[in-house]
Amino acid sequence: MMDKHAFRRNPLAAVMAATLGLAGAQAAQAADPLPVREPLHAAPADAQGTAARLIVRYKDGTAAAAGDRTAKLAAANAALGRAGLATATARGAAAPQVGYVRRLGTGADLLRVSGKLTPAQLERVRAEIAADPAVKSASIDRLKQPLLVPNDPYYATYQWHYSNAAGGVNAQPAWDKAQGEGVVVAILDTGILPDHPDIAVSKLAGYDFITDSFVSRRPTDDRVPGALDYGDWNPVADECYAGSPARGSSWHGSHVSGTVAENTNNAVGMAGLAYKATVLPVRVLGRCGGYSSDIADAIIWASGGHVDGVPDNANPAEVINMSLGGGGSCDDETQVAIDGAVSRGTTVVVAAGNDADDAANYSPASCNNVITVGATRINGGIASYSNYGAKVDLSAPGGGGSADGNPGGYVWQLGYTGTTTPTSGAYSYFGMAGTSMASPHVAATVALVQGALAAAGSAPLTPAAVEALLKQTARPFPVAPPANKPIGTGIVDANAAIDKALTPPCDPGDDDCAPDATPLTNKVVVGGQSGGDQLFSFTAAAGQVLTIMTYGGSGDVSLYVSLGEAPTTTAFDAKSTRTGNSETVRITAPSAGTYYIRLLGNPSYTNVSVVARQ
Repeated sequence: MMDKHAFRRNPLAAVMAATLGLAGAQAAQAADPLPVREPLHAAPADAQGTAARLIVRYKDGTAAAAGDRTAKLAAANAALGRAGLATATARGAAAPQVGYVRRLGTGADLLRVSGKLTPAQLERVRAEIAADPAVKSASIDRLKQPLLVPNDPYYATYQWHYSNAAGGVNAQPAWDKAQGEGVVVAILDTGILPDHPDIAVSKLAGYDFITDSFVSRRPTDDRVPGALDYGDWNPVADECYAGSPARGSSWHGSHVSGTVAENTNNAVGMAGLAYKATVLPVRVLGRCGGYSSDIADAIIWASGGHVDGVPDNANPAEVINMSLGGGGSCDDETQVAIDGAVSRGTTVVVAAGNDADDAANYSPASCNNVITVGATRINGGIASYSNYGAKVDLSAPGGGGSADGNPGGYVWQLGYTGTTTPTSGAYSYFGMAGTSMASPHVAATVALVQGALAAAGSAPLTPAAVEALLKQTARPFPVAPPANKPIGTGIVDANAAIDKALTPPCDPGDDDCAPDATPLTNKVVVGGQSGGDQLFSFTAAAGQVLTIMTYGGSGDVSLYVSLGEAPTTTAFDAKSTRTGNSETVRITAPSAGTYYIRLLGNPSYTNVSVVARQ
């Protein structure tokens, strides 16, 4: 049921959606507290959950790759012996044994080791299996968690993250052109509360991919249709891994789904950014989080690939959002699953993480072929918790927490008051902050763009083209992030992205045709640049020294710069062509205008950073 008592004390909750998009709409002040939850960060890189599970991929063409389970288990149990774990313990506990769980959609095998192994013991087993000449890779099936920061107990106005001039995503003019109609967005998360009165009208039943009953809180390990959020509460500390806290259920998936496509213009609650998109909920997170193996299979299934034991998805997603993560760099199976999704035309959007650390140290934020999203505050500056670095492509509103007060410190969406099961409370609305909240703003913007193109009779953009578009049209940070903490090219701008997607390419011979370039913000490092030929732009002021630099990564890049037009290797105003990636162009007396910056590989470069300073 809906918390009607809260509605009586806060009439805004019933009318807010209807007033969105009207200039000067006002919100009533409410002083009723909402539950406050402590920040949830990534689990440690060695967090393996309650079950010791390993993902093993065999080399193509080997006998093991085509072999039966018996042979594979014999080899794995032999690895137990080499790791010194093939005998009973001094206290009489049975010797560990390896059992076969299933074949993943990526083609790898999932194995389970019986008994309680320490992280160090499991790592020894993994290393022994990986040493087998027939094995291509062996990884621990680690837990991922939803990424969130606490909500605040007070709110008066909501959803600054859509329209605030400094920190918002410029949604209101975008809604005049597109609402995401016809686009399927898969939300890989804790599931949803399907009976919430403000959940997306256009939603599919989805699927529960969790294969551990402890994690899912369902009676069996089987995957089942539907994506009901059974609750992810932890009644005691250390239940999931050493140091894990006791906490109530987050209802994280419903909150994230709300940002993508909460019911809008229905005189109830709040609004979704792509409110006519179709939400495909896929449950991969539960008690203690979710396993990489389940997430990898869910990525494949959601994007239209085949996974054994699950009916094929009749509604493949054009966009996948993953507001989840864990410690450690991108594992092989997650990357294989993502690559498969991208090959099927699905854009994959992921949260950078909430540990104020380099996103390269977290997965799936560090994976290739994804759009990794950092978090900004209401003032457009970096959120203190946001991960950063070359892996972050662009940012979106995540909220600054208590530093920005209420409502500006949080992203507001639908939720639930219960702290355990989905029958323990009432439907409600609350604020959260985190890169989890930033990521669905980008996923929803992708849905708006693809929906606008479909309505115009144009073909959808490829995932690579979507990423380039969002980075090129991102709004420069009103508050530049620290130089050592880059969070991409800027803040996602839904309206600018739609406008550019719908604008026909101009004739390069036309004097009014501006080159298609990714804008640089003064002193903001844009990392992770790879390829052979990329064009950037920078709007310079007159008279102040302009310095443009590239550095880091591998390969060999050359730097060419011109005012007002794209430079070539034969027509440029300045260049730096030293061997390697450390290039510098310094213009001591620049003119006011747009400088175009070309990064040209010799023949290619990887993970290069570029920055313009004036």
